[in-house]
Amino acid sequence: MQKICSCGQTMRIKLRTVIYSGKVEIDNVPVYTCKKCSRSEVYPIVKPDLTGLIGKLGARPEKQIFRFNEWNEWANILVEACNTTKQPDMAAVERLKADRIDMLLDLYSLAEKLGDGEWKEDLSKRLAQISHSAHIHKSAVAP
Repeated sequence: MQKICSCGQTMRIKLRTVIYSGKVEIDNVPVYTCKKCSRSEVYPIVKPDLTGLIGKLGARPEKQIFRFNEWNEWANILVEACNTTKQPDMAAVERLKADRIDMLLDLYSLAEKLGDGEWKEDLSKRLAQISHSAHIHKSAVAP
């Protein structure tokens, strides 16, 4: 998964640690990086969830560590895809995404049967993260 940097070189997506306020480590954040000019850019799909997490931490957070892949489904898919290779290939990402959607839909059906509105809301949010990514990542990925 890649895009062209403003310097003209290819930026590849990597899972990085973002440090917030010098105290909070947010691991497994998908970030485009350029080897030539060292430019980094948070993957656009996950940026709203990352800023939302940072907003919840407040201006003076306690020292802590977050795994962003537990907060964002798209980051979770990339972490799984990178378990076997350093750079995920699109076929593996698509397969993992389809599997994750199926699992979340099954869990949503269970939550509905149990009448668990809070769980349903969480699952809806997770499904929205993945479906939103389907529209953005196709345009961001070079063939």
